[in-house]
Amino acid sequence: MPADQYSENHTISFYEGDVSYRITMTMLINILMLCSDHQNAKLGVAQQELIDKYGVGWVVTQYSIKINRLPQVEDTVKMTTRGTSYNRFFVYREFWVHDDQGNELVKVDSIWVLMDERARKITEIPQTIIEPYQSEKVRRVPRLPRPSRIADSAEVSSKKYQVRASDIDFNGHVNNAHYLEWMTDVLPLDFLVSHVPEQIDIRFENEVKYGNWVTSSVAVESKDSDKIKTVHEIFSNDVLSSSATFLWKKNDVKGHEKNENSSN
Repeated sequence: MPADQYSENHTISFYEGDVSYRITMTMLINILMLCSDHQNAKLGVAQQELIDKYGVGWVVTQYSIKINRLPQVEDTVKMTTRGTSYNRFFVYREFWVHDDQGNELVKVDSIWVLMDERARKITEIPQTIIEPYQSEKVRRVPRLPRPSRIADSAEVSSKKYQVRASDIDFNGHVNNAHYLEWMTDVLPLDFLVSHVPEQIDIRFENEVKYGNWVTSSVAVESKDSDKIKTVHEIFSNDVLSSSATFLWKKNDVKGHEKNENSSN
């Protein structure tokens, strides 16, 4: 039996876009997480119910994000997700974003675990929780690309951030979308306007708690006329919290021009 698939439409609001009128990576992850939350509720295994009944909650450990084109402000997109496969401790969940013509804009592969909310440790996935998704039970879930690490000899740019109360979600840890925000914020604004990510591989290693300071660092690993590869690391208390590899391409900035024209 194929895995249960869930879809919903979403119109990109102005506050979800950046200066080039494209959705930010933070907001892209947020709306996809909302889509999966709605599927959880539809299947009778909403996140809050898992916390109240079992004392556990879903946590993402890794994303692999392929971007053909980022949606623009006022675009209506179709988001689709399914929990494709699982084993004792890991779930492989897929996401798709399509435009109103059915073109695939974004594909996201992700790995999830169940976290014991009190012990803050990974726990085995009960059959009663995973069964509604009709996912395939496998020996091993697919392995996603592991991000590169910053070389000791690399030229590095860094910024420090303190974790705020607004960074913490109802699971009691930093919302994973904020890691992408910290990572991209280290890059210059003119680079973010003139480039768009094409591939992102990000891995979450250790939790960051409220009040902690984090250091977000980036190094440009390779650069040519068409593609730029950046390597990112986030440390807290000298412990690696997250690492990522971004592959960037030139931004045609047509989205900016389109919205300027439509506002006149």
